[in-house]
Amino acid sequence: MTISKTWPLGATLTDDGVNFCIFSRHAAGVEIVLFDGVDDARPARVIPFDPDADRTYFYWHKCVPGLRAGQIYGLRVSGHHDPASGLWCDPQKVLLDPYGKAVAVPTNYSRDAACRAGDNARLAMKSVVADPHAYDWEGDLPIRRASSRTIIYEMHIRGFTRHPSSGVAEPQRGTYAGLIEKIPYLRELGVTAVELLPVFHFDLQDAPPGRINYWGYAPISFFAPHPAYAASRTPLGVLDEFRDMVKALHKAGIEVILDVVYNHTAEGGAGGPMLSFRGIDNPTYYLLESDRRRYANYSGTGNTLNANHPVVRRMIVDSLRYWVEVMHVDGFRFDLASILARDSTGLPLPNPPVLWDIETEPSLAGTKLIAEAWDAAGLYQVGSFTGDSWKEWNGRFRDDFRDFFRGEPGAVARIADRLIGSPGVFGHEEREVEQSVNFITCHDGFTLNDLVSYNQKHNEANGENNRDGADDNRSWNCGVEGPSDDPAVESLRNRQARNMLTATLLSLGVPMIVMGDEVRRTQNGNNNAYCQDNELSWFDWTLLDRHADLLRFVKLLIARRLMRGAEHERKRLSLNRLIREARHAWHGERLNQPDWSGQSRTLALHAELSTDGLSIHLMFNAHWESRDFELPATAESRPWRRWIDTALDSPDDIVPWESAPALNDAGYSVTGRSVVVVFARTGSHLTM
Repeated sequence: MTISKTWPLGATLTDDGVNFCIFSRHAAGVEIVLFDGVDDARPARVIPFDPDADRTYFYWHKCVPGLRAGQIYGLRVSGHHDPASGLWCDPQKVLLDPYGKAVAVPTNYSRDAACRAGDNARLAMKSVVADPHAYDWEGDLPIRRASSRTIIYEMHIRGFTRHPSSGVAEPQRGTYAGLIEKIPYLRELGVTAVELLPVFHFDLQDAPPGRINYWGYAPISFFAPHPAYAASRTPLGVLDEFRDMVKALHKAGIEVILDVVYNHTAEGGAGGPMLSFRGIDNPTYYLLESDRRRYANYSGTGNTLNANHPVVRRMIVDSLRYWVEVMHVDGFRFDLASILARDSTGLPLPNPPVLWDIETEPSLAGTKLIAEAWDAAGLYQVGSFTGDSWKEWNGRFRDDFRDFFRGEPGAVARIADRLIGSPGVFGHEEREVEQSVNFITCHDGFTLNDLVSYNQKHNEANGENNRDGADDNRSWNCGVEGPSDDPAVESLRNRQARNMLTATLLSLGVPMIVMGDEVRRTQNGNNNAYCQDNELSWFDWTLLDRHADLLRFVKLLIARRLMRGAEHERKRLSLNRLIREARHAWHGERLNQPDWSGQSRTLALHAELSTDGLSIHLMFNAHWESRDFELPATAESRPWRRWIDTALDSPDDIVPWESAPALNDAGYSVTGRSVVVVFARTGSHLTM
């Protein structure tokens, strides 16, 4: 006799069939419905669970002989349907398995059908039995590169190669396979990790009418890769294609970080669809308001996952373990991570169980954990996020450098802190300098080009009358709103782009740049392109030629950054110790006279690395006019050599160190709105 088990959860292959197990405290009955095809209107078989024989505690489990990988299935759950009490069971709805490893989407999938009463079998997404271990990794293992050697490239799987100019042929364009073809570009650029916008299976229809969810922040399966990103059209082909991509990136020395969304699902608020969790056990999986009829909404999307419930905590950790152990990813960036710090009433917890579960899970040791340490309801925890190993997106870095480079007074003292790892934010924790993930742009907001080309957002294409998206962008259009054929305006925009990339890639911390910023990709002023799956969002590869000068600038900047990272990796200093031990001094236009008054727009930082006899001097001028900066004397009267001057045209804007020109004067005139970096060393050669 076949004996069913309560573990593992989900659909697990056995010697003679498949063991199914789900958790539901509130179910009165559960059925497995098997389909021969994803578009079938009726199941081929219906397998009911016996509430006495097939339920242990609140785990419903049954082993079905004869089933193999590739079997399409769904769940039907019966019980109380009382939305006023938070109970939504509906035995007419076909539901996804929360632990399903693959998802099949019917040709005419309908989110609306999952919102209204009635049987939706033909139109429902369905789970697929998978064999997670049926893949040859050829010895591949996660890279586990030190954070001090990490440069993150945030990117969108589909958008990276979907544009006709990508050169990727159909059906690979816009897929995991398409990314593999562009790995040489990533290697040449020099980035060491890709941070992929959500790849968990999500609901494309969770968007305004007539549009689709492009970004993917609408998850409905935390274990299954999104099948629409696969060139393969078989339900299980996506698993191999995703792993092929990871394996190929690893062979190129590039880590894979997933942007994960454990704060809400695509089921939305009370009027949303019944796709999985709502119909299985609504009060377990979601935070509900005190009246039980409404969903708590700290995500801004209609619902909030009940992340600190023991069952949900386990699911989140199991999901992370699966992506590390089975899919070989190297890290995770947690969207709206502060939601994971809230209890069942929505109040912040001093020691959130789920965050400590993640941090102390042995199989995740060495995995990169990055928090977006805020949520949509005002909880902001940058510098105070729970845990010992979490890195944090530094939103203050973004805001302060944007303010500085657009000439806002009062930003000088703030960017001084950001340049050296933000000790004013993170220093109290005695953590390594890489706790700060430094960025000026990300997927959410203006691209770098648009940051220097638009004063206002232009989101009319989203169909929400330009009401969506952030209003506080801290941008400056350099005198003209939108595209310009004025050479002076374009020159200034190029300079501002170089300024911001220099700040991002030279500041202490982990730098992150966004897909296409290295060649001034534009979204025409749209700062919330979440529903724009078109050329507005896709990477236009013709920009590589159009902005070859900026691309060259970024490549040389990254190459030098990584060499400095090698030195820091040998030391492994904490942020506080690094700042204490490194010889550095602040200056203004005059030596030893930094202007912290709030009206200044200039700053200089001098740092000496005694271990290799290197001195570096950085000069920032956000004023609209040139400023003359004094240069300190160098050891042994060695000349200063100019490495970067963002005001110069390519190829003089940045040069290889071995060919950096010597400066003969005791000062340097820094053009308005530009950054200059010079260096000197006492050794007999200029390479590191």
